[in-house]
Amino acid sequence: MDQELKQSFPVDWVEDNYVSRREFFKFLTLASGGLAAGSVGMAVFSSINRGRISFEPAMIANVSDVPVGGSLQFSYPRPQDLCVLIQPKAGEYVAYSRRCTHLSCPVEYQPEHERLYCPCHNGAFSLTDGQVLQGPPPRPLPKVLLEVRGAEIYALGVSHQEVKEG
Repeated sequence: MDQELKQSFPVDWVEDNYVSRREFFKFLTLASGGLAAGSVGMAVFSSINRGRISFEPAMIANVSDVPVGGSLQFSYPRPQDLCVLIQPKAGEYVAYSRRCTHLSCPVEYQPEHERLYCPCHNGAFSLTDGQVLQGPPPRPLPKVLLEVRGAEIYALGVSHQEVKEG
């Protein structure tokens, strides 16, 4: 049976394991092209989805829960995503992630300085737009998009802001 099989399929088994230089470089070229196409595809996908990330709207507080100049901690969009809601002026609400963009330490609202402060490495963020004011944080705080509906405040999504130059 073995002899019959070898005669039906005459393959030189020693030569079969040999890969020529041309075949090897053809494989490398195809593999490199595939990786390059995949990288371009991922770059296009990430640029399309950059910025605002939408989640289900969630009621996070009543207007009466946050006094003028005060803050309220909440979680959005997941229970482990810590955020802070602030009413710096009457009827004006802003909300940001509480995780510092440096090492994820929780930031604290400092009304006397009108900023969000990270005590871990002396980082500070602007209350108006979440931009870095001082310290090592590399990016602004993610902003929670809000909408006031009657007496309720809803979170609509999260906006990852770009670093402002200057």
